[in-house]
Amino acid sequence: MSQPVYPMRTERLTLRPITLDDLDDVYAWQGRPDVARWTLGPGPRTREQSRWSVGVMAGEDALRVEGDVLTLAVVADAGVIGTVELVWRSEADRTAELGYIFHPDHGGRGLATEAARALLDWGFGEFGLHRIYGRCHGGNEASARMMTRLGMRQEARHVESYLYRGEWADQLVFAVLAREWQPPAGG
Repeated sequence: MSQPVYPMRTERLTLRPITLDDLDDVYAWQGRPDVARWTLGPGPRTREQSRWSVGVMAGEDALRVEGDVLTLAVVADAGVIGTVELVWRSEADRTAELGYIFHPDHGGRGLATEAARALLDWGFGEFGLHRIYGRCHGGNEASARMMTRLGMRQEARHVESYLYRGEWADQLVFAVLAREWQPPAGG
């Protein structure tokens, strides 16, 4: 089993496992249409759907076996403002997928990038990953820019590769290797 030492701290943030007490903060963004726009679900979540989601995320506190998800609450002065996650995709290839979602009211200050950098640094440094990749909808320019800021390169644009709300959509794939990774300043 592998997990970060909690809480993880960055210059402005604390990263820790999600708890059931985080429901109000998580629902504050999961219930928004502008957030749901880029998620794979059918639309904004109800409070009960968010309660179920928080329950699932609360159990994602370590990487035990291939396929596990490590989901961390990103805590700022305003409470839980988002989540970052690593999905352990291949033990043999030492590969994981980065995921993240943040409340839009906290955008534009580099907080999502700061949180994701901390998790990638743990993934390469402590967990020993070789490659971390991320995917986003071809139209999600903010997500693509963030992955670029993290030092990830765009490796692919899968044209009309999945059905997204009844229409074919492009998917962008970004990745970074351990040997390319630049740890956060001071890390």
